[in-house]
Amino acid sequence: MASSELHNSGADEEEMSFLDHLEALRWHIIRSLAATILLMIVAFFSKKLLFHDIILAPSRPDFWTYRMLCRLSEYLEQPFLCVKELSFIIQSRTLTGQFSTHIGVSLVAGFIVAFPYVFWEIWQFVKPGLYPRERAMTRGAVFFVSLLFFLGISFGYWILAPLSINFLANYQIDPGIANEVDLMSYIETLLMMVLSCGLMFQLPMVILMLAKAGIAGPGFLRAYRRHAIIVIVIVAAILTPSPDLFSLLIVAFPIYLLYELSILLAARAERQNALEG
Repeated sequence: MASSELHNSGADEEEMSFLDHLEALRWHIIRSLAATILLMIVAFFSKKLLFHDIILAPSRPDFWTYRMLCRLSEYLEQPFLCVKELSFIIQSRTLTGQFSTHIGVSLVAGFIVAFPYVFWEIWQFVKPGLYPRERAMTRGAVFFVSLLFFLGISFGYWILAPLSINFLANYQIDPGIANEVDLMSYIETLLMMVLSCGLMFQLPMVILMLAKAGIAGPGFLRAYRRHAIIVIVIVAAILTPSPDLFSLLIVAFPIYLLYELSILLAARAERQNALEG
């Protein structure tokens, strides 16, 4: 039975049994998995693009971010910013390592590309259970959640990951120790940073929902701005292992902008609540 027939609003929603809800959820999950697997297959057969041009690109000194840092170092006359080499090699230490990595990374890539559709399917399941006012409050949720997710993914890939990889690749406790990195270790580090940024950039949407629910208003966010800055600096320090101030600021500043955007969205939500109330 199709989900649209099972998961309707109004009187039909009230008549749906628990098993009907499970059936509706099952179809949303099936369609989400189908989209993810389809895009996974596309990614699997795009091996050069996926690995050489995307996954392994931050491991080479000619990566776009490193080239921009070298240009910035020339402009500021600060040679330490320029990344000329990355002192590590990537190895696959198991016989099945490259094949299993190919499948796993293709699955993650399929999910990332399919994220807007997956979230739309989840939203289609949740939305009929909301009141009309709640639906109005969350209009455009799929678009903005997806937009922030891809902005976070881009920030993680182009900014956070290269800074961290550069620091970790060139860090040595003794000159006699060579950095021979396992393929999965490199990929797990890269994906952790990229996906964590995708989630972190959802902060404005989370604050907006809390503000519309009357839990966190703009006054509260402004009152605790200094506390938030301290938390942001700590989070930035955790996300980037590099100890220099430049790396810390370049990661902390976008997070702070997200917090300020959250205040603006909370203020707008508060005004809407006042007009509707």
